[in-house]
Amino acid sequence: MLVAFSVTPLGGASEAVGEAVAAAVRVVRESGLPNETNAMHTLVEGEWDEVMAVVKRATDVLLAEFPRVSLVLKADVRPGHTGQLTGKVERVERYLSS
Repeated sequence: MLVAFSVTPLGGASEAVGEAVAAAVRVVRESGLPNETNAMHTLVEGEWDEVMAVVKRATDVLLAEFPRVSLVLKADVRPGHTGQLTGKVERVERYLSS
């Protein structure tokens, strides 16, 4: 399973969300699952239960500090396939280089 998700705190005293997002990303990185963070989402790869548990923990970290959290999630559920975090990009790059 490959998941792209973002969590954003809502409410609170500041419009700057970088510190809160960093706390959520820290949860993902500490999970040990393959992951990547870009300007819009964090991608994480693994089995359904472990990935969803990480997304929940990342959301809960923000809920501990903010009254409301926005969660956006997109998933590619493809049993039996691993390494897709990099594999999908590598396939596109091969097409681009030919």
